[in-house]
Amino acid sequence: MAWSLAFTATFLMGTSKAGLKGLATFNVTLLALAFGARMSTGLIIPLLIVGDIFAVIYYNRHTQWKYIVKFLPWMISGILIGVILGKDLPEQEFKLGMVIVIFISLGLLIWWDKRKSSQIPTHWLFAGPIGIMAGICTMIGNLAGAFTNIFFLAMRLPKNEFVGTAAWLFFITNLFKLPFHIFVWKTITWETLLINVKLLPAIALGLITGVLVVKRINDKNYKRFILIVTGIGAVVMLIR
Repeated sequence: MAWSLAFTATFLMGTSKAGLKGLATFNVTLLALAFGARMSTGLIIPLLIVGDIFAVIYYNRHTQWKYIVKFLPWMISGILIGVILGKDLPEQEFKLGMVIVIFISLGLLIWWDKRKSSQIPTHWLFAGPIGIMAGICTMIGNLAGAFTNIFFLAMRLPKNEFVGTAAWLFFITNLFKLPFHIFVWKTITWETLLINVKLLPAIALGLITGVLVVKRINDKNYKRFILIVTGIGAVVMLIR
């Protein structure tokens, strides 16, 4: 059962990195159910970096670096805060923290989907708190997507520029997180790397599939499915 969850999560992670956005909370929930909350946060990093490499190569020509420069320092600050907050948390409290982050992410996505106004502040007082929260959430739960999505949407980035800019942002931040998972949290080990190797075919298949279907999916039904299934998964993680 654990490996079925892991392969599904990794496959969907590949489709997400290929441009089919919106699956991060689902991936994280499935991996946490498969391997435990804390272990899954480190286990997923090398797989994310593999997907990031594909994404930055495929979408590099669309990258808007001025938005990365504006957002990245805040996100790095949040990651450092997350390292301190999560270092000595017991497994149960860590799991609770991940569930809270998942529900915050879901709430933000639902709020964004339902809001009517198109006016969003672009002042640094908007980018700063959003960036810090993105950094904390990406360190504790690999769940910065809801926050970064809001920021990039606020910048009115077209689809390809959105994906290309986000690809480089996550590639940089995932590399930055790597030594903290290895030397501070010790959530990346030889054991987790062996699991990563076994999951590589799943992410490769997901990357190929994502490229093929990204333009054909029904966004409305897709979003509803992800929100419902992720919410259920978060509850299961909490009571497991």
